[in-house]
Amino acid sequence: MTTKSKTQSRSSANGGLTAFRGGGGWISSERTATTYDLVEQMYYLYVRVVKARDLPPNPVNGNCDPYVEVKLGNYKGKTQRFEKKTNPEWNQVFAFSKEKIHSSVLEVFVRDREMVGRDDYLGKVVFDMNEVPTRVPPDSPLAPQWYRLEDRRGESKLRGEVMLAVWMGTQADEAFPDSWHSDAASVHGEGVFSVRSKVYVSPKLWYLRVNVIEAQDIESEDKSQLPQVFVKAQVGNQILKTRLCPNRTTNPFWNEDLVFVAAEPFEEQLVLTVENKVAPTKDELVGRISLPLHIFEKRLDHRPGHSRWFNLERFGFGVLEGDRRTERKFSTRIHLRACLEGGYHVLDESTMYISDQRPTARQLWKQPIGILEVGILSAQGLIPMKSKDGRGSTDAYCVAKYGQKWVRTRTIVESVSPKWNEQYTWEVYDPCTVITLGVFDNCHLGSNEKPDSRIGKVRIRLSTLETDRIYTHSYPLLVLQPSGLKKTGELQLAFRFTCLSLAHMVYLYSRPLLPKMHYLHPFTVGQLDSLRYQAMNIVASRLGRAEPPLRKEVVEYMLDVDSHMWSMRRSKANFFRIVSLFSGFVSMSKWISEVCQWKNPITTILVHILFCILICYPELILPTAFLYMFLIGLWNFRFRPRHPPHMDTKLSWAEAVHPDELDEEFDTFPTSKPQDIVRMRYDRLRSVAGRIQTVVGDMATQGERLQSLLSWRDPRATSVFIVFCLCAAVALYITPFKIVTLLVGLFSLRHPRFRSKMPSAPSSFFRRLPARADSML
Repeated sequence: MTTKSKTQSRSSANGGLTAFRGGGGWISSERTATTYDLVEQMYYLYVRVVKARDLPPNPVNGNCDPYVEVKLGNYKGKTQRFEKKTNPEWNQVFAFSKEKIHSSVLEVFVRDREMVGRDDYLGKVVFDMNEVPTRVPPDSPLAPQWYRLEDRRGESKLRGEVMLAVWMGTQADEAFPDSWHSDAASVHGEGVFSVRSKVYVSPKLWYLRVNVIEAQDIESEDKSQLPQVFVKAQVGNQILKTRLCPNRTTNPFWNEDLVFVAAEPFEEQLVLTVENKVAPTKDELVGRISLPLHIFEKRLDHRPGHSRWFNLERFGFGVLEGDRRTERKFSTRIHLRACLEGGYHVLDESTMYISDQRPTARQLWKQPIGILEVGILSAQGLIPMKSKDGRGSTDAYCVAKYGQKWVRTRTIVESVSPKWNEQYTWEVYDPCTVITLGVFDNCHLGSNEKPDSRIGKVRIRLSTLETDRIYTHSYPLLVLQPSGLKKTGELQLAFRFTCLSLAHMVYLYSRPLLPKMHYLHPFTVGQLDSLRYQAMNIVASRLGRAEPPLRKEVVEYMLDVDSHMWSMRRSKANFFRIVSLFSGFVSMSKWISEVCQWKNPITTILVHILFCILICYPELILPTAFLYMFLIGLWNFRFRPRHPPHMDTKLSWAEAVHPDELDEEFDTFPTSKPQDIVRMRYDRLRSVAGRIQTVVGDMATQGERLQSLLSWRDPRATSVFIVFCLCAAVALYITPFKIVTLLVGLFSLRHPRFRSKMPSAPSSFFRRLPARADSML
């Protein structure tokens, strides 16, 4: 890290924001060379153990089961052990943190594993720490060399050689992610793989649209009546059905769309079954067919594809190949139009904090408009998440998700203040997207494996970041638990959003958020919810098959799998968001009321003067309004946020939430609570719904009164209103519009001594109009 970058990072940590960073904006060679300039450089001693040759066999059994032990002070790392090999190959890297090096000598031992007794000593190689070279990327990797093995005292050479490379580097070294770390020296076995940093890519998701048109030659076992059938389609765990054909016929017609989510590579098949409804609780299988997904065309626009006929395999036929007695002359067939939709973006996260909006088909992608660089620095004050050897412990790692790219930092073992200092880069295709970062406790390092625990989550909206500026800020990690809101620590991050094309980025603000197919052929709200849930399951399943796996509980937490579930807390939070939204209009109405009531005579007189000017010069109304908004925007520039916002506990209504409401929010679906608790919550929900019902009814009443003005439901009221409309039309035709507007405005601004506390005549007339509430049961 350069001196300038260090100064920027320190000043950012103190003030939350640094000064502007110079530079053109494109990824220049300088920018590429100065990677990891958002984080503090951490130095490591790297030891690459490549292979060995000509190792001596054991004189007793004639075999050699070699492994290598790398020792630096109190830290020891071991390679895997090979059986009966005198020329083993390991190609394994060990990384020792420079901060924890308290030895001037690095020792590399080669040993022969023995089942009984101590392992045999085959030789060693010793390195002086002062002679170790330093490598800085983008330099080429250090070439490994052959070293002769020495005896214990280092006085003579022994049989055998080992190929090693030793150098000093930083976390920017390409060997860093897959190396064994001295920070995790206590982790053994399969747990070693789960502590490494990794980059994952979400599977490429497609919407599979199956248009079930019709079927022909349907036959039922019961010849006395015609069949009444439906089609059931299945892709993996997704099952959808068409509606039941309304008529009993051998040639049913549906023309119905069934939409699934599929992921490349296509491992599942589309399984279609035609079933006959013989009874309310009994379905008869007529035929089935399995189709691989790769046979369907990939559609990029709204033009319909070609339809095809498929012959169904008749149920029960073909079990005995020699039995042809039940063979029929005609087979049932089904007419389909199926395609893989490439013009949609498959939603696996909520559109409120979406991180990617590109369509599935790569041919429809635009050029990126920016580069997002994220430095995951450290965490402070993490609470112990589990107990180990009678004391609290936390094995923390961080996961970041933006677009299709997921990153996972290495796990810092047994530390409540882990320092990762890892930097990652994403291409940005739309500024109105969100990056999500979550911190988790690794629970897969020992034998008692359980789901990784949530420590907290942070979301950053890219549109809130200024371009070419480095942000370094600590974000609180908050977790909502059944016991209440808990702060589990703080996460320190560094961001830089570099704009590649300012004109293109500004142009995107005028474009739709999602690809055009979402608007030309939109899905229903129910379809979107179901498809999003299926997409999340597929992403979690595929990432769980990686090594090390990104586990299901981590993916679901990052994608907010339960955000659509009912929550009294969220309902209150959304209600008060609406109240806050209309608070400005309420304040404006109060100010107008005070002006009309002459609470401040000077203000009222000025409003009279402004009103008269606008009446005389109506062409100034719109310029005045836009100039006012321009000045308000300039004034608010002084109070703009200095760093991206984080999770707001007051906005989320998480500080004053009732424990029973939290218990309800964390309940399973369907519920697992006792009957009396479910009844109590149901009654509470009924009371809330009753108040909402009253408000909706009042709104409907006002609308129906408005309709009844001309509906002659109240003949006297309608007669009065139409006569008034005739008189008003004649008066407004004769009187200039400016005069009318001036008189109405002066009447509304009249002095309180000319006002009455009784309701006005128009208000009383409107309240007397009939509504349809009296016709409801």
